[in-house]
Amino acid sequence: MTRNAKIIATVGPASSSRNQLKRLLQAGVDAIRLNFSHGNYDDHAKIIKEIRSLSKEESRSLAILQDLQGPKLRTGMLEDGEAILLSSGEQLNLTPRNVIGTKDTIQVKYDSLAQDVVEGDRILLDDGRIELTVTSIDGTDVATKVVYGGMLGNKKGINLPGVNLSAPSLTKKDLQDIEFGLAHDVDSIALSFVRHAEDIGCLREAISSSTHDGVTPLIIAKLEKPEAIDNLDQILAVCDGVMVARGDLGVEVAPERVPSLQKHIIQHANAAQRFVITATQMLDSMIENPRPSRAEASDVANAVFDGSDGLMLSGETAIGNYPVAAVETMDRIIRDAESHAPQWSCVLTDEVLITDDDAVATTQAAKALARDRDVAAIAVFTRSGRTARLMSYTRPRVPIVAFTPEVKSFHQLSLAWGVIPHLVKKANSVEEMISRVRNACLATGIVNHGQQIVLVASLPIGEMGPPNFTLLHTIE
Repeated sequence: MTRNAKIIATVGPASSSRNQLKRLLQAGVDAIRLNFSHGNYDDHAKIIKEIRSLSKEESRSLAILQDLQGPKLRTGMLEDGEAILLSSGEQLNLTPRNVIGTKDTIQVKYDSLAQDVVEGDRILLDDGRIELTVTSIDGTDVATKVVYGGMLGNKKGINLPGVNLSAPSLTKKDLQDIEFGLAHDVDSIALSFVRHAEDIGCLREAISSSTHDGVTPLIIAKLEKPEAIDNLDQILAVCDGVMVARGDLGVEVAPERVPSLQKHIIQHANAAQRFVITATQMLDSMIENPRPSRAEASDVANAVFDGSDGLMLSGETAIGNYPVAAVETMDRIIRDAESHAPQWSCVLTDEVLITDDDAVATTQAAKALARDRDVAAIAVFTRSGRTARLMSYTRPRVPIVAFTPEVKSFHQLSLAWGVIPHLVKKANSVEEMISRVRNACLATGIVNHGQQIVLVASLPIGEMGPPNFTLLHTIE
């Protein structure tokens, strides 16, 4: 049985060697995430080179996802590089000045903090483990009282729940990182801390100003701010996909809201025909342990039932002791969940979408034909990858085999639910298409002799256009 939901693995010290990358690929990884909050360009370039080499060696598509840091607020360095204990009731001064942190004053790497907060605002440090309350503001410094204390290390994250940050959606570092990503041909770019649809517009403009032809990277909006939830439909209208970034989202909003927000985001993304990745703490205990907790197994399965196109591993594969085991475990959980999907899934439905879009209508018709004739697979010919993604959004109950002459589309389709990408030369006739479908499907065992497939393509053959052609064919 093929797996429909895709697995994205974050690369870090535990997984950056060629041998580990190969093992991750063989374990079932569909996409590699490069976290640009860490590492340098030399490290990232080396990993990208290894990924492309392994993809060719294994004859498999493998998407590269560049995750931009965004306007992430962090504390500075501490005295002697040692963690400090902040106790409840103590006073702590926050300053943008370049100071070495002590129990009394720490640096905050954000010049506009004093402009953005007011007395009484909450400030959370280190993923919410430490909570401060603003007591007064003096110039660029912010005086706070420690509400919930704890040990604070160097360069920890800062969250400001309920505060509208004046920081731009794309930082100077992000713009430099985008140039690097485009030069190294990344397949998708994730924008952190998206708040409005305009944030996506800024990223798309930055990409288009540096890209002049061909298939451009897919844009993924990371949803981790309350404003993004408020503007969800507008954001979905302009991005290619979204990520349920439960880490910062679970700090910005109350933890008890995260499960319902996850379902809300996935439901809206499915309806808008945008792919959705569920991320953060999926198998978190596997950073230290060879097996997941029962709750984590349920979390992964429920993300599948909710309608996720992909599930992402973060620390589990970046810094964990068992990166390959984490991928293998996620693969098994997804497969088991999908075997029960007709009973529990929110998105496996035979409901027909009423639409004025001919391309959407064609893929809907292909799904209906595949269901009514009990075919073995749906074969899609696509250049940009859009037809295969549209087919994916219909959630057919058979594999989608996508054929494309574009290397970029070949790798990007690794992120598409239920899609098995194949890189082929451009076909010049329906007969050529059928021949390539037959050879690929028989070689991989997806289809046997005598079984039927549905072919989806665009006429005239060889010209780029939306799908307008569906054919039922028996594999001889």
